[in-house]
Amino acid sequence: MCTSITFKGTDNYFGRTLDLEYSYNETVTVTPRFFPFKFRNENRIDCHYAIIGMATVVNGYPLYYDATNEKGLSMAGLNFPENAKYFKRSENKINITPFEFIPYILSMCDSVKSAKELLKNINLTDTPFSNEFPNSPLHWIIADKTAAITVESTAHGLQIYHNPVGVLTNNPPFSYHMTHLTTFMHLSPYPQENKIYKELNLKSFSRGTGAMGLPGDCSSQSRFVRAAFNKLNAVSYGIEEENVNQFFHILSSVEQIDGTVKTLENKNVRTVYTSCCNTDKGIYYYTTYHNRSITGVDMHRENLDSTALVSYPLRESEIFIESKA
Repeated sequence: MCTSITFKGTDNYFGRTLDLEYSYNETVTVTPRFFPFKFRNENRIDCHYAIIGMATVVNGYPLYYDATNEKGLSMAGLNFPENAKYFKRSENKINITPFEFIPYILSMCDSVKSAKELLKNINLTDTPFSNEFPNSPLHWIIADKTAAITVESTAHGLQIYHNPVGVLTNNPPFSYHMTHLTTFMHLSPYPQENKIYKELNLKSFSRGTGAMGLPGDCSSQSRFVRAAFNKLNAVSYGIEEENVNQFFHILSSVEQIDGTVKTLENKNVRTVYTSCCNTDKGIYYYTTYHNRSITGVDMHRENLDSTALVSYPLRESEIFIESKA
């Protein structure tokens, strides 16, 4: 259960929530330009765009959940069970595994346009990373400052959708979410107007009544609508701190509170982390469930011409500041 959005302020922003019942010791990870990306079925890439994002590093390989490259292209993989389908290797395709998908696209593409060209010949294969890390059923959002697309590998093959709202959640497929959104075309940030009968002196009794009917549950389809409404109506600012803060406010409306969503095994799902990347500056901000303070990591403070990954462990402990008169 996850939500990803784009947001345009003075700069461009991209991020997501990761909602799970467990953690894989994620770190903010910078992949420099000369880190050798090895692929199971394709040639190794020794020189590529630098990348920053959230990843679990296993045996020296960054398994990215979401990331942005130095050109401002961003990508996130979100849970897509029962619909995601991966295939056997195809001789006429570029064969990429799901765990390689984010590194492959972001290492080579500088825009959504160039990503769409590369996607035309990609086949997502069913090769797992290892027995301990099987493939996750995912679909992806890819975005830059001008556009966003959704990519889904299903029984019908690899499908690419224009994503005009810049939002992605989980099941059902993206086409359903866009159709479902039409049910909520009446939503507005303004007070309700009397449209029943003009002769009746009916007046709105509260601010916010224009958004009555906005779904508030934790389901994927409800989070999609809520994130779209909040993101599309949220004010953008001219100051970095205010835009980043606004981004986190938008995603806070879809966060999972520990204990409110349970798996069939009676495990609690919660928002493990929330991210916001300034894709123009390459600064990756995040909060965690136990630390609401915003932490930022600037990829350009690292040596991007290196060959070695750089990982920043997450700050998990909240800092409480006592106010004194």
